[in-house]
Amino acid sequence: MSADLIDGKAFAEKLKADIARQVSALKEQYDLTPGLAVVLVGEDPASQIYVRNKNKSTAAAGMNSFEYPMESNVSEAELLDLVARLNNDPAVHGILVQLPLPPHINEAAVIDAIAPEKDVDGFHVINSGLLATGGNGMVPCTPLGCIMLLRDRLGDMSGLEAVIVGRSNIVGKPMAQLLLNENCTVTIAHSRTRDLARVVGRADIVIAAVGRPELVRGSWIRDGATVIDVGINRMAKEDGKSRLVGDVEYAEAAKHAAAITPVPGGVGPMTIAVLLKNTVTAACRQANIPEPELSSDV
Repeated sequence: MSADLIDGKAFAEKLKADIARQVSALKEQYDLTPGLAVVLVGEDPASQIYVRNKNKSTAAAGMNSFEYPMESNVSEAELLDLVARLNNDPAVHGILVQLPLPPHINEAAVIDAIAPEKDVDGFHVINSGLLATGGNGMVPCTPLGCIMLLRDRLGDMSGLEAVIVGRSNIVGKPMAQLLLNENCTVTIAHSRTRDLARVVGRADIVIAAVGRPELVRGSWIRDGATVIDVGINRMAKEDGKSRLVGDVEYAEAAKHAAAITPVPGGVGPMTIAVLLKNTVTAACRQANIPEPELSSDV
């Protein structure tokens, strides 16, 4: 068996094109331009690249993009003051504070300071609670992107057994809630799980989101499973250079799985595309107008 490639990059491009269509319609019908504010503290190179890509994608979709770079030694009070001003800015519909933050700043305090209706990352405790109880909150971008890829690949997931490797608040826990909403039987595995190979081996759907390169061995994957690899890890090669790998041993897993996401080019592009989608959703809810539906080919 050779797995089909789940092309997250191609799916994300279709999604972004559809979002640009939605934004154009919102401008024409309601004189509404969704606005996303991105706050970057410090000069971490990876975060800078990620934020730059977010701002570029926001502008390409026809939205307003607001950038707020801050020095790494900024005080927590100054950052919270900026968040408060953005909460009260009617042109800003979504607020994203790029993580991680410097050690002297309490990340939880900053996340909780963001108005829940503008929390396009979906990390606020109110949005987490709404997701857990079936409410209509903002959903974290990466898990929502994974669900969109799974729906596109599998359609109805009722009754399928899903195993998530990783229990973070950002991916693992919200991923479990979304899969439960799809009527899957869900197991969250983690570093303390006994016989991880056996647990992964019974899954119809495997979500790897633990942040450890190739932790999930390809031989663990049952024949015909669908594998979504959220991990992005840099691994050294013998020549001294490095390569990007996921949390799944790709080459061997592809021999067993029916479908699998690559790294890079799988889940990563979906995260930014869904961020744009969440910003449109937030703008419509704040303006009390109907949320646009995605076109049938997305």
